Amino acid sequence: MSRTPEGFAHSRAQFEQLIADTLAVSRRLGASDAAAEVSEGAGLSVSVRKGEIETVERNRDKSLGVTVYIGQKRGNASTSDFSRTALEQTVRAAYDIARFTAEDPAAGLPDEQDLATPAEAKRPLDLYHPWAIDADAAVQIALRCEAAAFATDRRITNSDGCGVSVQASHFVAGNTRGFVGGYASSRHSLSVAPIASVRGDMQRDSWYSSMRDPAELAAPEAVGRYAAERTLARLKARKIATCEVPVLFESTLAAGLLGAYVQATSGGALYRKSTFLADSLGTQVFPSHIDVSEDPNVPKGKASAPFDDEGVRTTPRKVVAGGRVEGYFLSSYSARKLGLRTTGHAGGSQNLRFTSRLTAPGDDLDAMLKKLGRGLFVTELMGQGVNYVTGDYSRGAAGYWVEGGRIAYPVHEITIAGNLRTMLQGVAAVGADAYTLGGKTIASVLIERMKIAGL
Repeated sequence: MSRTPEGFAHSRAQFEQLIADTLAVSRRLGASDAAAEVSEGAGLSVSVRKGEIETVERNRDKSLGVTVYIGQKRGNASTSDFSRTALEQTVRAAYDIARFTAEDPAAGLPDEQDLATPAEAKRPLDLYHPWAIDADAAVQIALRCEAAAFATDRRITNSDGCGVSVQASHFVAGNTRGFVGGYASSRHSLSVAPIASVRGDMQRDSWYSSMRDPAELAAPEAVGRYAAERTLARLKARKIATCEVPVLFESTLAAGLLGAYVQATSGGALYRKSTFLADSLGTQVFPSHIDVSEDPNVPKGKASAPFDDEGVRTTPRKVVAGGRVEGYFLSSYSARKLGLRTTGHAGGSQNLRFTSRLTAPGDDLDAMLKKLGRGLFVTELMGQGVNYVTGDYSRGAAGYWVEGGRIAYPVHEITIAGNLRTMLQGVAAVGADAYTLGGKTIASVLIERMKIAGL
């Protein structure tokens, strides 16, 4: 892609030249190694509330960042000015920082054998789908979505607003060990948060659609109606007595459990020993029916990438097999700190899929509620009560009390608590109602037992 991508001011060829110039200046100053990245982004965001326009914002930004190594001393600097003078000043700033920084035995570029080859770096993943839409058209989509929410039921009396976001970017990265790669990507979204009220009872919920390709976004009316239905279902919520029962996490929230596992098995937490899953490679963390796979090559995937933030190739793999930890999430730096090899995860995980070998095709949400039997179905979590050192987990929650495998009534003002180690080991079932949230695909997840603090 040497031409200028649609909607941008700079071409791939211009970015590649900026990278080459930056690395050449680094070498001339005396750097033993260097890495650079140049990027440009542009977008449009609009929001409406109760049928009126609230905001219309356009964003456009660009950046050039460079990391300079003098042996195992490292310095970095960045600029939004692409002029030759600014480029040289930025490289000089990074070089000067490196000169006065202490040596770090783990610092350095990735090993050459781990870097993506030119062919691997150009792997086509279909990530760029610009949306040719102006502010007026975006506002009309938002208005249609919010209007559909209001039209669902007269008890929808208010709104926290509806927004449309249109974003696209492209970048090129390179280093002095021969790696050069980059690509364009896009992400577009639509969201709405209606408010329902009846006889003094007021509840709020929301829904959204987010895709790389605008043609794949859910219809505005569908998003609005579903958000309204979720909100209405929360009316007449009750408090419940403190108890210890099975808990079913809605798929959108189950993605947070998977995210907690990733955090606990990622490089920084591992080498600092600030995780309850330190030294867990090869150990049984989940029940034997649980698998977690990763595929960075999914076309249009939210977390697809041919290489990580350091230029290391990405590859499909089993993260968890039969409940056992098969691999961590490591950058080159964290891998060296642990005496291991990078897994290509500078920048995070890539399209994870959480599955159970016990899941049947008919295990939809109704079937999962029957498996729950009597307990709590959680649809909202609040707060950040997760201690990754101990695994202790405590979050404000709302959802539905379930009796006899059927929703009995909505509940609110409760806290759910447990320990992540026990929770992960206590995954009793995973539904067939898989949902993709960002780079994680997971269905509803049933945990055998958790403490519920209520009345």
